[in-house]
Amino acid sequence: MRRDNRGFTLSELLIVVVIIGILASIVVPKFANGKERAMIAAMKSDLHNLMLAQEAVYSNGLNYYNGPVPDPSFLFNVSQSITITLVNVTSGGWGATATHSGTSRTCSIYVGTGGPVAPATVEGDPACTP
Repeated sequence: MRRDNRGFTLSELLIVVVIIGILASIVVPKFANGKERAMIAAMKSDLHNLMLAQEAVYSNGLNYYNGPVPDPSFLFNVSQSITITLVNVTSGGWGATATHSGTSRTCSIYVGTGGPVAPATVEGDPACTP
């Protein structure tokens, strides 16, 4: 009698499963903090857009906007789950801090005499806590 030897043995299948498990354990940690990186990118983007909106307001009236964000009178929209707080707003500059409900990290930016606002150290460049 001849036996049909098509297919894989149990040991071959187990070896493949172990190899896939090892590869997954190497790859998964590399992408685990991707969500937090996306939140930080959104905060930095919002701060950059805030800077552009503030400069537009300043060019119209030689004063920076100093009120709640968002506000219908201020043409700037905040991304979902992000809170922006303006600080040290004067006619010569301003600072702002951004927080996201999904992370404990914060980002900030300042322009002119409004800063520096930690962790930002370079004027006009959003920076985040490590």
